[in-house]
Amino acid sequence: MSTFILPRLALAALALAALAGCAMESPHKDDAEWAATAPVAPSAAPAADGSIFHDEQNMELFSDPRAHRVGDILTITLIESTQASKKSETSTSKTDKTGIDAPTILGQSLKFGGKAADITTNAARSFDGNGSSSQSNQLTGQITVTVAQRLTNGNLLVRGEKWLTINQGQELVRISGIVRAQDIGQDNSVPSTRVADARITYTGRGTLAEANTKGWLSRFFSSKWMPY
Repeated sequence: MSTFILPRLALAALALAALAGCAMESPHKDDAEWAATAPVAPSAAPAADGSIFHDEQNMELFSDPRAHRVGDILTITLIESTQASKKSETSTSKTDKTGIDAPTILGQSLKFGGKAADITTNAARSFDGNGSSSQSNQLTGQITVTVAQRLTNGNLLVRGEKWLTINQGQELVRISGIVRAQDIGQDNSVPSTRVADARITYTGRGTLAEANTKGWLSRFFSSKWMPY
């Protein structure tokens, strides 16, 4: 019977490991959501001759250079620094002592082997526990993004990414979120702390990233599917 169970367990372990590997797959350059952020504008009708200024030429002589339309670009300054710490400590103790005198029969204490049949119980228990956790993250830099959508209240939905190929690996910085027009500075930039619903991704792939990643079998033994 065991000869049939072992192969099945091995196949189940391989399937779970494959699923774990898929779950940790790094983003690709050709992701559909990030391939093109600005819609393709319809071609404009040819301008009539004899005019100095044409509206179709999209010349804005007196306009704010800050991003405000779909397809405009702006720079997000990454200023992300988080730090969290937690510490807990618990100590409890309890001691119980109970004594029962030997019963008296006809004025004489009950004895066994010449000794009084007294009953005494002692119980003691204690517990000591402590734990601590700390985490800190920091991300600085700049990334230029594109306005993907202008919401009805004037806010801008932006997203963008930057791929860097360095030696034997690739680094990815990706961000998306909602920006208020009044938070955009004169230099057409906005700090990341002013981006609502921000989703910031910083990851990489290649030789260095693989060297810092557990193998699929190690991930399986460290996953929640491992009963031990």
